[in-house]
Amino acid sequence: MGGLPPSGHATSSVGGTRHLTYLILRYAHLLGLTLMGAGLIGVWYTDLRSRQLRDANLSLLGELVRQIAVFYDGLVVPGALLLLGSGTWLIVTVYGGWAFLGMPWLAGMVALFAFEFIEGNTITRLYFMRLRRLTNVALEQGSVTRELETARREHLPTFTHFLDLPLLFVIVALGAIRPNTWKLFLVGTVLAVVAATFLTVTIPRMYPFRPATSHDS
Repeated sequence: MGGLPPSGHATSSVGGTRHLTYLILRYAHLLGLTLMGAGLIGVWYTDLRSRQLRDANLSLLGELVRQIAVFYDGLVVPGALLLLGSGTWLIVTVYGGWAFLGMPWLAGMVALFAFEFIEGNTITRLYFMRLRRLTNVALEQGSVTRELETARREHLPTFTHFLDLPLLFVIVALGAIRPNTWKLFLVGTVLAVVAATFLTVTIPRMYPFRPATSHDS
């Protein structure tokens, strides 16, 4: 038995391995948050820029819609998947699995992230994919189609799009402050919904989509 390390050394090695694993997971989690946040900011900015095209320049609109797809597929989706994987592993190994339900800050983060993950990959992302397809059709025809004009005025995907960033800010606040009550979660979520509603109502009115009546030059 002389080849076995002393029990104290073995315990230290196990503890060091767990600590290293935790640091790697934490880094992966922060990296996922950075990617997802950067992607959502890029989508928000590019969508806002596309709404400012008062003459409905199809060539520029098509480029902006393609950029939205790049932000989603290149940053938001990989970041969300990295957050999902590292966050799940951290909950299982550090926060006692289902015991996280007793931690308002962590349970709130999980709930909001789950909502954003599902909503972002269904309503919002599918809407921008459809918008890209309709824009390509309009580019082929040389004029804005009725389907594209209608899609640009849909309220639900506009609302969920404007809700993404405020909810992400609430998630970050919960992780940074780590409250022991549900107050921050409730207040932050209500404020996020109010902000998204305000943007959904005001932005389309500030930048109405006005189709050009002639071929873009």
